[in-house]
Amino acid sequence: MADHAVFERHRRRLWGIAYRITSSVSDTEDVLQDAWLRWQALPDDRALEPRAYLTTVVSRICYDRLTSARARRETYVGPWLPEPLVAAREPAPGPEEHAALDESVGFALLTVLERLTPAERTAFVLHDVFEVPFPEVAEAVGRTPDAVRALASRARRRVRDERPRQTVDRAEHRRTVEAFLAAVTAGDLDTLVATLDPDVVWRSDGGGAVGVARVPVLGSEKVARFAGGLVRGLDPAGTRVEVLDVNGAPGIVFADPASARAAVLAFTVHAGRITGIDCVVNPDKLRHLGLLPA
Repeated sequence: MADHAVFERHRRRLWGIAYRITSSVSDTEDVLQDAWLRWQALPDDRALEPRAYLTTVVSRICYDRLTSARARRETYVGPWLPEPLVAAREPAPGPEEHAALDESVGFALLTVLERLTPAERTAFVLHDVFEVPFPEVAEAVGRTPDAVRALASRARRRVRDERPRQTVDRAEHRRTVEAFLAAVTAGDLDTLVATLDPDVVWRSDGGGAVGVARVPVLGSEKVARFAGGLVRGLDPAGTRVEVLDVNGAPGIVFADPASARAAVLAFTVHAGRITGIDCVVNPDKLRHLGLLPA
């Protein structure tokens, strides 16, 4: 039986790989459980390098899951957005506020990765994000090293061409998000519009379970009115509203137990204005966060 301590030593890295390939917290947890069972079943005397072996196993399971999930995502009601990662608290102000955002897990990149084929996405995540050598990537997706090199190159070009421009400065991003929150909670439409890029895009993921726009909302005036509608009707006294780290960057979390409504908002910011807002309200995608009473 393989050593549990060895698996745990690599868990964080394996979790990061699985989430970036699947964009799903629930799938990631299932993948790691499956990988653990396979690892546990190995004989103690089997000669292998744990990091490489576990990376290949997790990547292969994710690749298979992503392939089978494509048909479901194509029939999903409205935009399909990642299951958000929300930090327990936003980092305290200080020098780290000026550190670069973690773009590798951000909604902007994950949304672009959704447009890639499963093989392209797996190759890009493994090689470009986690620096896995091409021969190991080839084992995960069942292709030759030359084939996965081409897959990664094709994915890299699409990411470069399609990923929106955004600031990498946490302080600028946070200031912009806080200005948006202050304006939307105060009902100040003019100030709210001023925080938004004229071509801002709002995407809502309700999964058919929550009544939200099923197509992207475009333009600062429309998005401002739509954002105002999100907070309208919430209980001001009982609603939790916080700026927290959402997928590696300051975002906003709403939770109103009285109406059983919750939302997580991720932002793309460029040149001091918001260019994209991804709003997840699908209860299935927020359940792991425990925002509402069970």
